[in-house]
Amino acid sequence: MKHWYLICYDIRSPKRWRKAYKLLKAYGESMQLSIFRCRLSQKEREKLRWELEQILTAEDDLLLIGMCDRCQCRIPQYNRHDVWSPKIDLFQVI
Repeated sequence: MKHWYLICYDIRSPKRWRKAYKLLKAYGESMQLSIFRCRLSQKEREKLRWELEQILTAEDDLLLIGMCDRCQCRIPQYNRHDVWSPKIDLFQVI
């Protein structure tokens, strides 16, 4: 089962910032330069956290906010068309 996550970070080094940005692009979509929206399973979330810990240092900050589908739908949309429209697969091929 997958859940929505809002991932925000403040990374002091441009080199580490680029690495984190590239990593997060593989997991979700960029909302702003340091804010991503991702739909992850628990296993994917833990893998992402571990991979980010390999990049970040003690001076960097990371915020991972879990959101239910209802909360995700109630976030207001400003300035960008279809920013928060969910793209959920209604079925899964196994």
